[in-house]
Amino acid sequence: MTGLSKSSAAPEAAPTWRPPVVAAVRGEAVLDAPLAQRTSIRVGGPADLLVRPADAQDLVSLLAACEARGVRVTALGGGSNLLVADRGVRGVLVRLGPVEDRIEGERLLLGAALPTSRLAQLALEHGLLGCEFAAGIPGTLGGAVAMNAGTPAGEMKDVVESVEVATAEGLRLLEARALGFGYRTCRLPPGAVVTRVALRLRRGDVAKSRAAMDLDRERRRQTQPLHQPTFGSTFRNPEGDHAGRLIEAAGLKGHRVGNAMWSTLHANFVVNLGGATARDCLSLVRLARARVLERFGVALALEVRLLGEFADDEVP
Repeated sequence: MTGLSKSSAAPEAAPTWRPPVVAAVRGEAVLDAPLAQRTSIRVGGPADLLVRPADAQDLVSLLAACEARGVRVTALGGGSNLLVADRGVRGVLVRLGPVEDRIEGERLLLGAALPTSRLAQLALEHGLLGCEFAAGIPGTLGGAVAMNAGTPAGEMKDVVESVEVATAEGLRLLEARALGFGYRTCRLPPGAVVTRVALRLRRGDVAKSRAAMDLDRERRRQTQPLHQPTFGSTFRNPEGDHAGRLIEAAGLKGHRVGNAMWSTLHANFVVNLGGATARDCLSLVRLARARVLERFGVALALEVRLLGEFADDEVP
């Protein structure tokens, strides 16, 4: 039975596609779902419809119902690396629930909703190494695959063996070589949602690996604003340089617009000081991009994803 609720932030004209889409799924559906509380930076308006499918087949039914009606579907994941528009998101957002994890020797088969920060700990509990880099990465495993998340110590492409994805046609298994992994990118089929991820790891010195992971966590705590709402890195690092260094050199570290600010710890992180809007955040983004281009001739590329209905003058 579908669980259906409605927030007080309903739009004036309810989309006519919502009742048949809600009727097509068995999982929970929330109309006009507020998204600020579901993103790591705590910014953004409501989604037309937020669905938590009951299982993978229920997700397939949802995708088929949306495709038949021309409704856009976006996977929300853990809400990190994401800036939602103040006016919200049209279409359907999907948030997957947990599934049973399987450990087969040096192979892990995990649900896409698993918190990425849990991945390295789970591996070490089974004496496996290779994904320690993921310990400090926010969000979920599915999102980490979709953006090939990583650090200087490693990326998802280094450990992913295959992924299961759902589309309107059903479930498919894709080998890693078919995913076109690149710097913070992954080539998933159009409209596909990652449901499971198979990782190939290795045996090794767990105690040594755990100590290195603890050191990396401490470094992050000292150099990144992990105690404040933020979506993570704003810009990709240009080749041979760091976006944070360029933004700081442009004089913007600690610069504030409204209730959003370039962090005083790491200049590539926008932090929400309380009550920030997407417009505040994007004003900082546009300013940094323009000033870095003017002073250093470097065009910074966004790493954070923009989702929803932004005004023309907001988009950088």
